[in-house]
Amino acid sequence: MAAAQGQLSEGSEGMDGTEGKAAPEAPPPFRTAVEALRAARLRPEIEVEPTRAPRRLAPYAHALEAAVVDGEEDLADGRLVLLHDPAGHDAWQGAFRLVTLVRADLEPEMAADPLLPEVCWSWLTGALQGRGLFYGEPSGTVTRAGSHYFGGLAERRPASQIEIRASWTPREGPSGAPDTAAHLAAWCDLLCQIAGLPPQGPSDAAVVSLPQRRGPHRT
Repeated sequence: MAAAQGQLSEGSEGMDGTEGKAAPEAPPPFRTAVEALRAARLRPEIEVEPTRAPRRLAPYAHALEAAVVDGEEDLADGRLVLLHDPAGHDAWQGAFRLVTLVRADLEPEMAADPLLPEVCWSWLTGALQGRGLFYGEPSGTVTRAGSHYFGGLAERRPASQIEIRASWTPREGPSGAPDTAAHLAAWCDLLCQIAGLPPQGPSDAAVVSLPQRRGPHRT
C-alpha cells in the first residue's frame, strides 16, 4: 500500500500497538470510537490498515492509512487520523477531531481545470452529507502540483497530482463518541471519488468523477 506521507506521520499516543486497538487506560468514548473504526465494513476496492498516529496534536490519537486498489495499482491513497481531547478543544468546538490527507495522480489536462480545487473540496463535504453526518468547523486545503522531466528523465510524461488536507469535528453521540464508522465510510467515498471510481448505489448525475489514473502513486 502506498502510504500517505507528511505531517501526520509521527509516533502513536493512546494506543497499545496491537492491531490498532486503543490502550486500556484510554477514555471509554475514545475506545468506542476506535473499535467502530476497526469494525467498519468498506468497499472491496479499499485496503485499510492501522498506522502510527501523531503524538503532539491531542492526548489520544488513532490513525489509518488506505489505498484504492485496482489490481496492482494504487489509484489513490490517504491517511485518516482520529484525535481526542477529553477536556475539549476550543478550535475544534468538541472533544474529537478528524484529520485527513488524500492524494491521487491526475492527467495534466485535468490538473489544469481552474474549478478542480472547488470540485475536490465539494467531494469531501458531499461525502459527509451523503452519509447523513453532522459535523462542524471544517477546514482544509486542496493543492495541485505538476512535475516535468528533463535530461536523463526527459522520456517520462509530465505528472500531476491532487492533494486534499482537511479536518472537521464529528458530532458526538449519546455515548460521548462520534459515529466514526460512518465517517470512515464517507472518507472512503472521497477516496474512491478522487480515484475516479463510480459511486456505489443509484447513479447521481450531479457527481463528477476524475478519469482513470495513469498508474499508482509511488513514494
